[in-house]
Amino acid sequence: MKHLLPFFILIPMVINSQIVEINGTINSEFGILSYASVSILDSKRGTIADEKGNFYLKADLSKNNTLFVSFLGHISKKFSLDDPTIDLQNLNIILQEDINGLNEVVITGTLKDEFVTESAVKVNVITSKKINSFLPSGGANITEIVQLVNGAQEVIACGVCYTNSISINGLEGPYTSVLLDGIPMYGNLASVYGLNGIPNMIIDRLEIVKGPSSTLYGSEAVAGVINIITKNPQEQPFLSLDVQGTSHKESFINLALTPSIGKSYGYFGINWDRKSDYDDYNNDGFGDDINLGRFSIFNKWKIYRESKKEFIIATRYYFEDRRNGVKEYLKNNNYKKIRGDNKIYGESVYTNRFEIFGKYEFAFTEGFELNYSYSKHDQNSYYGTDYYEAKQDIFFSQFTLDRKYGKHDLLLGASIKNNLYDDNTIATESDKNGIIINKESNQFIPGVLIQDQYKPSEKISLIGGLRIDNYNEHGFIYAPSFHLKYNPGKWLSLRLNIGTGFRLVNLFTEDHAFITGQREVKILEDLNPEKSKSIIFNTNYIYTGLSGSGNLDLDLFYTYFSNKIIPNYNNQNFIIYENSDGYAYSKGISGALNHTFLNGIAISLSFNHQIVRYTEDKNNIKSLYDMEHSPKWSGGLNLKFPINKKWSINSSSNYVGVMRLPTVYEMDKNGLISAEPRKTKSKPFSIHNININGVVKNKNEIYFGMLNIFNFRQKESPLVGYNDPNYNKGFSPFFDTSYAYAPNHGREIFLGFRLMIGKKN
Repeated sequence: MKHLLPFFILIPMVINSQIVEINGTINSEFGILSYASVSILDSKRGTIADEKGNFYLKADLSKNNTLFVSFLGHISKKFSLDDPTIDLQNLNIILQEDINGLNEVVITGTLKDEFVTESAVKVNVITSKKINSFLPSGGANITEIVQLVNGAQEVIACGVCYTNSISINGLEGPYTSVLLDGIPMYGNLASVYGLNGIPNMIIDRLEIVKGPSSTLYGSEAVAGVINIITKNPQEQPFLSLDVQGTSHKESFINLALTPSIGKSYGYFGINWDRKSDYDDYNNDGFGDDINLGRFSIFNKWKIYRESKKEFIIATRYYFEDRRNGVKEYLKNNNYKKIRGDNKIYGESVYTNRFEIFGKYEFAFTEGFELNYSYSKHDQNSYYGTDYYEAKQDIFFSQFTLDRKYGKHDLLLGASIKNNLYDDNTIATESDKNGIIINKESNQFIPGVLIQDQYKPSEKISLIGGLRIDNYNEHGFIYAPSFHLKYNPGKWLSLRLNIGTGFRLVNLFTEDHAFITGQREVKILEDLNPEKSKSIIFNTNYIYTGLSGSGNLDLDLFYTYFSNKIIPNYNNQNFIIYENSDGYAYSKGISGALNHTFLNGIAISLSFNHQIVRYTEDKNNIKSLYDMEHSPKWSGGLNLKFPINKKWSINSSSNYVGVMRLPTVYEMDKNGLISAEPRKTKSKPFSIHNININGVVKNKNEIYFGMLNIFNFRQKESPLVGYNDPNYNKGFSPFFDTSYAYAPNHGREIFLGFRLMIGKKN
């Protein structure tokens, strides 16, 4: 009898157990999800879907009855297995794409295809889906888009022309290298106006690396890299159209076609932008925002080869007519007749830019490819009566060879860059036998790089790299770097990035604020290149829970500069440039939380705290100052709320904290300079936007919303000396535009639609 006792004990257990078999397929909106994870919550039962997305699993419903399905880069789902409407033998599960791009394949961190989660270099991804959700405006430019990443923000540089730049970890636009499809394109002259002509429609995603990247990308990659990846023609519908109008009399038209020739596919895009509106809410006599006409053509071909190796060639032409000033200058397009007038102040900037770039993979060996580009940038400008003309031609080519040896992945590269620059400023003046002549700058820069990625285990990845460039005037420049990635757990990553930077400064191409004013520019010495040393620690955690999935991201950063070039505004008549006798640094912490709930609600919360300072050593007395236009605190909040499967409400908010401002002086009604300057610290502010997106038919979309909901504007005029009674507006010797720190562009309503015709190729 004692031998039968266990049998009788097991009888109720067997009776109460409800073992069921579960079969199904996992897909996304765009196709099969191979190797997705399937598990029974609160149990040890789980499996992985096969290559075709199929899975098989047994479950005991008497103990656990919730099925959990997840796939990186997609919104996880839960199912109650007790639901009588569910066919457990034929489940068809569709996971929605996660707009935060956690499962993207990226190239920017190491010049190799890697998943975001696997890269030893932290890469932030902004997908086109995220851009369309939170920045649907056809006029959204790269500087606005980048703000979706913690630690990045838009910096307004000029109170009339409203040029802007990208600040990453407290370092302004010229310290960031901007790439198009992995190729350096937008340095120097193009860093001011060239980015405005890249329409959202051609962007597949943005890959952003915060931290030193000069080993791979050379000079300018001190603060980081922004890589704009354009769309693959094979993945786009035959016709795409995006049309938008705004309450500020601005209109956008974006058109794209994907023709094919045999097995080769092309992408042809046209962007047109026009704005003609005059607002002067601050009553300083100048327009509160720019007027413009912009036209851009983009053409990209993916050429078929029997070897299946990539051959890509792309071209882009961009023209912009940008202007602002007093009302008499703008009305009825008067500026075309009176550019350079000495009585009616206005700024007019004509930009013509041509680009050709591409990639060629050699068939005779694996991992050997050529990247190439040529850009021609012409700028013809008037700032009042000051005529500014600049031309820049950049040729770039780089061969890379990728080889794997056991646990080592070796990358070798050789590059040539030729930068021809000329303008009509003192930047290109030269003294020849006591006679001042114009002398164009021609930099021929050959370089080599080596990078070794070593993975001693699944948890550890090490990257060591070195780049050597040779400059005409500065000789050999060395840019070493080191990266460490450690995974204590499956979804937790720790990264350490160390590197150096080197930057040649082109004052008149990168800082137009002083050109717009009447202050005299003084360069006290031959400016030496800036040098930097940086370290960044990053931790990233991907999780499931809280009725969804998400990730936590945290950065600690520090950059030390020598030879830092800092403009001195302390004299109301001059802007003085020289290499700092001391040092400068940027340090801080930034973080982000991205979470998507099972019902599709998504939240993205970010913050950045930075301290950017420099020292001056005068008469053996060292003084420490905060860098201008660098807020100590900033942050963002993005929300996505699906109303149903077709409609969603999206909002975005940006907060900018207190920052140091240039020293400028008011004028009284008699034209006398005040004894005390304006406040040298700004007040914090925030900008809030909202939009509603809806799918109306065949995946066509309509969108509408409001920018700057609460109509925030910079309280005081960004201009100084505009009220000088002794001169016409804009022509006072004290006229200065550097006090701009917040938008003057008020509330704006927009309405647009996206039309897609034809299936993807």
